Parts: sequence; C-alpha cells; structure tokens
Amino acid sequence: MLKQKTKIAVMVSGGGTNLQALIDAQKRGDLHSGEIVLVAASNSNAYALTRAEQNGIETMVMSDEPSLIRSFRERGIQLIILAGFLKILSPEFIREYPNRIINVHPSLIPSFCGKGCYGLHVHEKALAYGVKVTGATVHYVNEIPDGGQIIFQKAVDVEDGDTPEKLQRRVMEQAEWKLLPAAAEMVSRKIMEEDA
Repeated sequence: MLKQKTKIAVMVSGGGTNLQALIDAQKRGDLHSGEIVLVAASNSNAYALTRAEQNGIETMVMSDEPSLIRSFRERGIQLIILAGFLKILSPEFIREYPNRIINVHPSLIPSFCGKGCYGLHVHEKALAYGVKVTGATVHYVNEIPDGGQIIFQKAVDVEDGDTPEKLQRRVMEQAEWKLLPAAAEMVSRKIMEEDA
C-alpha cells in the first residue's frame, strides 16, 4: 500500500524565494515524500502568496497563532517549514509540533544567529566581522531563536567586493535553495515512517 505523503505548510513573510525552491524541488521529484498543501503568510503583501497561487497551492494570511493551529489541524499538517518567516513563534505553538518545524537560516549557526538576526542583517554582520566563509543552516525549531538541532549546513565563500545583497544572493543560490528542499525531503520521509 502506498504511504500517504507528509502534509507540509510553509510559513513565509516576504518574496518567497525559498518557497519557490521547495515548489521547484517538488515539481522535479526531489521532494517526493512530502507535499506542500498550504502557504501561510505573516502579511497579505507577501509575494510568496502569489507564487503559491500560481502553483495551485492554498494560501492564507495568519491573524493569530490559535487560529493558525486550528487551520493546520483541519488540514492535517504534519510538517511546518519556515521559509523567510520573520516572526518568532510562541513556545505554545512550538510545543504543538515537536520536531515538526524546520527553519532555514542564512549563516553557519552558531554564528550570526538568534534574535534580530534575519535577512540582510545577517550578511551585514558577517561582512562587518570580516569572515571569509559564511553559509546557511537548516535546523529544527525550538523555543530558542535559531537554537534547535542542526539538520544540514553548507559553507559559502565570502568574496572581495561583496555587499550584503551580493552575499545574500550567493548564500541563497549555493546553500539555502539546496539545503531546504533536501531537509524537507528527509524530514518528510522520517514523518511518513513515524506516522505509518
């Protein structure tokens, strides 16, 4: 008998480039143990919602965590992926989904992470510090911002003349867009086996 795919919700706040990487991986068959069934945005202007709609994925704009949890339960969501999601989830929300929430962070944790370290800020800090290597990390989400168990990491070289924007793009292309779909597949497969 065919096992049912892990139902995935992706939580977003902005343009949705990491969401697009997940959608593309699903289309290629690289993400085959899970299926993105819902994209939830923290704001109604997130372009990620348009990306989801263009690919026939249900969308919603979150109002508060209790209603979000209800929506996830109604849809049988088993895995939550934070893909450029800029809000900190409450401990109550995280406890609802132990080892079922993963996040991508644009640095090699434990460097340049934690509260206030997101988006371009991370790359600004890396350049200000003068590191020669940065990268991305996919990790489980726990109650400490960027503090959960690491799933995958990939290093990316910092180049002469890098701006935060240039470095951000290279980290996305070389690390985030590869690691996140791979982690989504691995965790989806694990959930399928656990829930079988």
